[in-house]
Amino acid sequence: MNPRWWLIPLTLAVALMLMMVPLPESVAPARPDWVTLVALYWAMALPQRFGLTFAWIAGILLDVSQGALLGQNALGAVIVVAFALQYHQRLRVAPIAQQALIVTLLLLFKQALVIWTSGLAGRAPEAPWLYFAAPLTALIFWPLLFVVLRDLRRRYQVA
Repeated sequence: MNPRWWLIPLTLAVALMLMMVPLPESVAPARPDWVTLVALYWAMALPQRFGLTFAWIAGILLDVSQGALLGQNALGAVIVVAFALQYHQRLRVAPIAQQALIVTLLLLFKQALVIWTSGLAGRAPEAPWLYFAAPLTALIFWPLLFVVLRDLRRRYQVA
């Protein structure tokens, strides 16, 4: 086992903390889904080490921290990470701009799933279209997040 196994859970924990940072109500819906972004990175970078179990646990922790329906973020995370695991070889060689677009589409799908499950439970947001700002914000942050996580992975030689 790699002695630097802790880097993956640590980055997910930092992402979870970023999701809990209080923001003004006007910009809160545009907060990127840091947990899913980090999960997507690890699924693409180290598919043999990061699997659906990690995605499920990260999603459940996100549900608990946000007071969401238990399992809705977990389900969305598992679906988008499963896609990333299935196509990780194609995603890894794609240019960063193309990766950002694909990640944005995956996050749009996850957000639609979260809003849909909230609606089924009678907890639909008043302005659901506003919640599609988060995946669009992630489009901007993906290149930076990718470079930071790649550099951490290389510096600590996580393989």
